[in-house]
Amino acid sequence: MDGKKLEYKGEDALKEIEKLTAKAGEVQHGILKEILERNVATEYLNKYMKGSKDVSEFRSCVPVITYKNIYPYIQRIANGEDSSLITGQAITEMLCSSGTSAGEPKIMPSIAEDLDRRTFLYNLIMPIMNQYISGLDEGKAMYLYFVKAETSTPCGLPFRTVLTSYYKSKHFKCRTRDPFNDFTSPGQVILCNDSYQSMYCQLLAGLVHRHQVMRLGAVFASALLRAISFLERKWVQLCNDIRTGQLDLSIIDPACRSSMIAILSSPNPHLADEIEGICSRPSWKGILCHLWPRAKYIEAVVTGSMAQYIPALEYYSAGKLPLVCTMYASSECYFGVNLKPLCDPAEVAFTLLPNMGYFEFLPLGENGTLSMDIDEEEGVSNDKLVDLVNVKVRCYYELVVTTFSGLCRYRIGDVLQVAGFHNQAPQFRFICRRNVVLSVDNDKTNEEDLQRSVTTAKKLLEPYNALLVEYTSYADTSSVPGHYVLFWEIQMVDSATSIDAKLLEECCITVEEELDYVYRQCRSREKTVGPLEIRVVEPGTFEALMDFFINQGGSINQYKTPRCIKSSTALKLLNSHVLVSLCSPRDPKWIPLNG
Repeated sequence: MDGKKLEYKGEDALKEIEKLTAKAGEVQHGILKEILERNVATEYLNKYMKGSKDVSEFRSCVPVITYKNIYPYIQRIANGEDSSLITGQAITEMLCSSGTSAGEPKIMPSIAEDLDRRTFLYNLIMPIMNQYISGLDEGKAMYLYFVKAETSTPCGLPFRTVLTSYYKSKHFKCRTRDPFNDFTSPGQVILCNDSYQSMYCQLLAGLVHRHQVMRLGAVFASALLRAISFLERKWVQLCNDIRTGQLDLSIIDPACRSSMIAILSSPNPHLADEIEGICSRPSWKGILCHLWPRAKYIEAVVTGSMAQYIPALEYYSAGKLPLVCTMYASSECYFGVNLKPLCDPAEVAFTLLPNMGYFEFLPLGENGTLSMDIDEEEGVSNDKLVDLVNVKVRCYYELVVTTFSGLCRYRIGDVLQVAGFHNQAPQFRFICRRNVVLSVDNDKTNEEDLQRSVTTAKKLLEPYNALLVEYTSYADTSSVPGHYVLFWEIQMVDSATSIDAKLLEECCITVEEELDYVYRQCRSREKTVGPLEIRVVEPGTFEALMDFFINQGGSINQYKTPRCIKSSTALKLLNSHVLVSLCSPRDPKWIPLNG
């Protein structure tokens, strides 16, 4: 990528978006040609194209693949073979995906210029936001960012998360001062590998600067809620630090201590009293607005499975702060931006930028009807793929990418729906990850179906001042017939109220009534699936689950609660915290299609 593109700011950035999207088809063709010119001599591409650089040859001969197809090549490079197995540029690091949706983290190749592309996308965010909210250069951003301790591949390549890669790069550490990106957290605190010390110091810095904070955020909504939970436990200590001007002795990282001591500088009992008065209130409804009164919005991913956290964020902000989802990205590739960031979270659509990679789409359904008939691992005929500019509004697709770093026609696993177009570039809503399913018999429940069903059922809790703060699931096949199990963590807004068994049973059947036709047929007619079960777990259980996955090598930045539990250890952890368990009291309604 042309290095000058990193310099786009303000109006220039907006003009670049218009330029790219106005000629999306032409840009995509050029990107594919450039990828082929650079990578045609690789062992992988040469196997299919025999040295040809012809775009039509690529489309007809190079297969659509999943991770298991490319993994052997990636593993060989990790073990010391040359990058030319898959890419014409040197692979500088291996990136690990979050891995919490499907199990083990995936290893993705990355070249130096990938950081340029990521930075290019990041640099578009504030010019877009400035069109809708003024004055963002007059204060600070309290964004909670975290790195994960990195390891190395057998040949010595860094192995780390995509966000750790970015935060440790010169693009982030050596960025020029920008009043639109003035963070409350010192760089040394963000770069601390200890998540406890980093969280403590980032919250402390945010509280010290509370009257300057213009916006709040984290990468995922779940990370921001984890920070609020942390604050509930630690606000007394944080206030004490501010009151005395002395950093808590639990912070032992030298870089964290030195940077935070500079921020504390001197005792501030007045500020400590302000914060203490807010945090000691019996209700934390609207706590974010009280602690940071100048904040104008919350930035975090709230699409897909993260939509589960919207009610909790609205509770802690009293519904006064817009929830802003700015960009769409993955470990494999960064994709696009939200050009209408203040839209309702349910309406978020990302405009795919055609210079980020070569994008193709596998059709999954038309006219607003989603079909998962194409299995994640089955082969896909090349002629099924659709180019970026030829997708159709309301239709569903699985995203397929070709990157400069060696992924060729790689199925990302994300299911998207076309919401519209910006110039020639389509705008997509993120629907779900297609590899998260529950299945006992012929039933196959994807993440979208599960999310929709739980969203409907949790409304039954609202009259009782109860909030479903988190959930996950698994298919229990230890008995015959097997059945779905949902783990729910419920927060009581009013401690004087409680939830009885009848209500939870009604939640069970409501979930089932919202699941698809095949599931209800298996339950009601064929009896091959047993009654759905909800297990209510103790408060804090899902934080313990997050800690478990992070200790297994996950990243606090990229962590997403798995909507289907695969790990027997994680399942044991959840079951050890169950308070009560109830099942559906009856079969869900089911009517034969010919009935």
